[in-house]
Amino acid sequence: MGIIIFLLTIELSFYYKSLLRSSFILSSEDDMTLPAASYHPRQPQDTDYYHCVEDYFETFVQEYDNRFSRQYGFWRPYIEKVIYRYLDCGDLHNGFARVKCKDCGHEYLLAFSCKRRHFCPSCHQKRVVEFGEWLCIDVLKKIPHRHFIFSIPKILRRYFLYDRKLLAALSRCAWESLKVFMQEAVPEKGPIPGAVIAVQTFGDALGFNPHCHILLTDGCFYGERGMFRVAPPLELKKLEAIFRHKVFRMLLNRGKITKELVAMLSTWRHSGFNIFCGNRILPKDETALENLARYIVRASFSQERMRYLEHEGTVIYSSRDGRTSKNFPALEWLAAMCSHIPNRGEQMVRYYGYYSNVSRGKRKETGKDDAIPCILEPEGNVKALRKSWARLIQKIYEVDPLVCPHCKGTMRIISFIEDQQVIRDILTHLELWLFRSRPPPKMRTAVTLSESKTSDSFAHTPHPQADYYADPEYSCDDYIQS
Repeated sequence: MGIIIFLLTIELSFYYKSLLRSSFILSSEDDMTLPAASYHPRQPQDTDYYHCVEDYFETFVQEYDNRFSRQYGFWRPYIEKVIYRYLDCGDLHNGFARVKCKDCGHEYLLAFSCKRRHFCPSCHQKRVVEFGEWLCIDVLKKIPHRHFIFSIPKILRRYFLYDRKLLAALSRCAWESLKVFMQEAVPEKGPIPGAVIAVQTFGDALGFNPHCHILLTDGCFYGERGMFRVAPPLELKKLEAIFRHKVFRMLLNRGKITKELVAMLSTWRHSGFNIFCGNRILPKDETALENLARYIVRASFSQERMRYLEHEGTVIYSSRDGRTSKNFPALEWLAAMCSHIPNRGEQMVRYYGYYSNVSRGKRKETGKDDAIPCILEPEGNVKALRKSWARLIQKIYEVDPLVCPHCKGTMRIISFIEDQQVIRDILTHLELWLFRSRPPPKMRTAVTLSESKTSDSFAHTPHPQADYYADPEYSCDDYIQS
């Protein structure tokens, strides 16, 4: 009997210990549960990237013609506008919106953004997210896709640096090469592939490396009912040969290269042309497709990979894998960055075949487009949904800016403040008004062609009077005389 009571006592003790342990875990989880992350307006002025631009942009603008025009292309006045707009991004002195909680009255000020893509990290990241969603919802169909990368040899890249119109022609060469192969691979009448081609001009270390990222349908559409047939794997060597031929012919027709250069490149064991083909992306893998859509329009650099040594005037930029790094003088860093800024109105993403604007427009008019419904808001306006600032912030930073950090209530934008006097009164009352330390922009000094240095290594560089840029606002003479 005593043994039984002893065993029962032990069992009960273990039972109560388990209860206490479980209750402790629950209570500890309740006590240790961190509050939901609250949104804090970004402070771009605190980043190394902003400090570098602010410290050197005036010197950069003044000395660009003498020091960097040969390596990074002629000066474009649009770059100066982009830099000044970026320096005002996220600055309350230039206007803001008031965001207030309707329950507890908590509010914060949200500064206006500059919307300068390809240079402002924050504004470009919002564009990346918006583009990925729009592409998957409005353009791409639920069919298999593949990712292609078309690259050109280093010896030809300088022509695209001095003439940005060639980037559009490069995109066309890639599409025509793929179109020939895809139409031959599908044994149907009138097969039409679809492609989204994004041109990138940067490499891992910010060098000028124009190449095409392509989202291609893994087959062709055919027939009036929009049937789709999957194509067999492409022969990349033959595809590369066609692409090389089309690029050579395009540059010859535009007078950029000579037949002697083509003959020399044709004798090389490795021509420098390269085509990469990724694995098939299935229709159900929507996450992979959206991530790839973001990847092809990503920014040319990453703030997390740069370090700005203010006292030395040096920028250390790490590789993607973190194993190597490259040191840039601050002025050269800015020159490399600005070489990847598109001209005003320059399109870096183009649509071909079944995904072209003309083809999609015709299908929408006839009601045969079969648009993919929006999963988040099936009954709402898809375009309005994409424009939601709060939703983009939530998707990028995983925090909802319209959740009150105090009462977890719903916040909303109650007003937009743009009047300079009102802005000053509010910021002065909040002790946030600061006298601008940045001086007004200086006039650029004119640099003649006779003053620029010449080098034998650039003897084959196209003449400055050629039609270099596709920017309608500025002619070649404006670039030279500004």
